Amino acid sequence: MGLTKTAIFNEKQNRLARMMKALAHPARIAILQELIKADACICGELVLELGLAQATISQHLKELKTAGLIKGTIEGTSVCYCIDEKAWQQFKKEMDAFFVAFEMKGKCC
Repeated sequence: MGLTKTAIFNEKQNRLARMMKALAHPARIAILQELIKADACICGELVLELGLAQATISQHLKELKTAGLIKGTIEGTSVCYCIDEKAWQQFKKEMDAFFVAFEMKGKCC
């Protein structure tokens, strides 16, 4: 089996790319903003808050969870989601380092 393109990058680069890709949709940004605003686990309230179909929200939640930005717990017949605090802090740390690495050293282009 051949190498996948992600195999040529280190784990930190791949993890950061997965998280950034998960953020690359306005519905996912809105979901994260609702989870942050609630500061608690949210079960079914996202459909009412965002006005999207349950299936659409479920798909976006799955992408966010796969990227490691949120976590879910089963409560009865539903899954409740919240920000994964450890992953969120790691992502923030990596993004801070990513942006801090750039320093204007003169004229470019």
